[in-house]
Amino acid sequence: MDLLQKNYSDCPVGVVLMGLDLGSKTIGVSISDSSQSIAFPLRTLKRTKFSRDLKSIEDIIREYNVGGYIFGYPLNMDDSAGPRCQSVRDFGLEFTAQISDDLKDKSMWIGLWDERLSTNVVKDFVDKSVNISKRRAKDTGLIDKLAAQHILQGALDFLSHRR
Repeated sequence: MDLLQKNYSDCPVGVVLMGLDLGSKTIGVSISDSSQSIAFPLRTLKRTKFSRDLKSIEDIIREYNVGGYIFGYPLNMDDSAGPRCQSVRDFGLEFTAQISDDLKDKSMWIGLWDERLSTNVVKDFVDKSVNISKRRAKDTGLIDKLAAQHILQGALDFLSHRR
């Protein structure tokens, strides 16, 4: 079952969406255009304390006028939700609880998107199509922001076929 099925109709239309690939050491960030057709890789944030991570994300939200969020949801291959899924849910709860007041007025819509194998797809793409070593691609944050783009684009494609 697609994780957006339950709440896709609540997704705000005509606003930029932010895609987040939440790793233990980094957060890959992508954004959509306001028509929600195309996802763009934006940057990779090095994780620190939650408050600092949130501040970095809030800066991006303000800069791009973000109105909704897609979090990668790392289901296991058997469709079960493991500890990494709980980490994403915990992040989402903290995110909505601690986001700055001026941003709470904006849409707090958050969708979860099945991100199984997204990093593998991106690593394969980089290996075959980009003239950079896998190690350098990971160290520079390329893999993480491209994974966030892949996650967001999957969600955008899903949303476009259901509106």
